[in-house]
Amino acid sequence: MTPKELKNWTTGLAQVYTLSAGRQRLSGLCSWLRQVCPIDHFVLFVYEGRHRPLALFDTFSADNRRIYVDDYQCGPYLLDPFYLACTRQQAPGLWRLRQFAPDHFYLGEYYLTYYQQTGLAEEVAFFVDLEEGTTAVLSLMRASANCAFSRDELQWLDCAQGAVAQIIHEAWQLQRAEQPRPAHELDFKIREAFEQFGAQRLTAREREIVQLLLRGHSGASVAEQLSISVGTVKIHRKNLYAKLGIGSQSELLGLFIRELAGSEISAPA
Repeated sequence: MTPKELKNWTTGLAQVYTLSAGRQRLSGLCSWLRQVCPIDHFVLFVYEGRHRPLALFDTFSADNRRIYVDDYQCGPYLLDPFYLACTRQQAPGLWRLRQFAPDHFYLGEYYLTYYQQTGLAEEVAFFVDLEEGTTAVLSLMRASANCAFSRDELQWLDCAQGAVAQIIHEAWQLQRAEQPRPAHELDFKIREAFEQFGAQRLTAREREIVQLLLRGHSGASVAEQLSISVGTVKIHRKNLYAKLGIGSQSELLGLFIRELAGSEISAPA
């Protein structure tokens, strides 16, 4: 970035703060970040305990919003590496999705049949701690028409952390003041459906393996996570596929999604 570009960028930040806090300032923040590098989509989710992710802001078209917000909130978020990082209390900062993705995430059915539907090439995100047990994740998505984020681009984005965190905190405080978030039965039903998937047919160990496979782990990674041999994983996988009446990891994901829908789990009107 040249001195002139840097001056324009800092001037742009001052203009962001002239906007009203909340959605208007978040929109200005996204425009400001686009001065550093091309970014196709933004989405801001808040992950709070066992609640479904709350979408505070996004720049999607209506069709993409259905996939990346509405459908995501109905269950697939449980397989998202960013969500899982939040459950492990990931430190604040700028992170790449690939830093958290399991070894077969980009070959897995979740990625191929769900995540890839809008043609994304890469995703990075600012993690912002809001309060105990609550994390905001502002995802910056780049479509496959563009290359991955470069080292220089990530360094400039990293410099924006302070402003990003402050503006997100302001938006969250407004949200809490205007629309307090009561516990909703659906929040717990979705998580319970995931944890109990296959409970009537599978052993506890087989269900552990199913959850890891759904999240994109390979057989070797499953073995490492559970401290068992790869051969044992293969035997468990063969047995659980037979019990579920399926023959592949693709069919496993399809069965999981169908069971979520069949459990009358859907977004509230």
